[in-house]
Amino acid sequence: MILIESKRKKPETILKAYPGAILADVTSGAKDGLVKLSPFYPHGGIPVPFSEGYTATCVEAIWQGLKVFESCDVDVEMFKNDTMKNIKRTVRRFGKPLGHRKGVNGTELLGYIEARKQVYIPTYRWVLENKVVDIIERLREASKTKTIVLLDYDTNADVENPKKPLSHASLVKAYVEGLYPYDDVIVSQNSEPSSDFIQLDLFN
Repeated sequence: MILIESKRKKPETILKAYPGAILADVTSGAKDGLVKLSPFYPHGGIPVPFSEGYTATCVEAIWQGLKVFESCDVDVEMFKNDTMKNIKRTVRRFGKPLGHRKGVNGTELLGYIEARKQVYIPTYRWVLENKVVDIIERLREASKTKTIVLLDYDTNADVENPKKPLSHASLVKAYVEGLYPYDDVIVSQNSEPSSDFIQLDLFN
């Protein structure tokens, strides 16, 4: 079983609710291999949606780079950011956000929810399927016999909710379990559960 909780909660509070659970930090502050699940992690070579010839270092660089503001269009330089820092493009600096451009040279601007569906979610899926396959498979096996609590700063799992940022931990859970928006994922039920997940440090 996989659950989502806020990283802001004290570990002892979470463990009191879920005794024996494995706490798995999937934020950019993770101290083990699970940091690779962060949208800020610079895997490199990630295709920018609707932008032939363009790749980026991380998911967040694409999300921020394709944003369009009152005073600023897309920022392809953002695609090169591999520091896991200074990736946000803010209203305070650039003014009112107008949407996300559908491709670097596209003419269409996507609304917030549509951009989630056409840019963020497919891009994050590409990372799950091309950069962290081993981690996903281990989570899938471990979740068959253990309770795994993914820690994220955001816990909103509703793709249609524009009021809160979408939790990438919820996308990990959805992909592992074959749930919306990744309900087309075929999950094998034939493999034997692994015993390699008794301790969190084995995610290195």
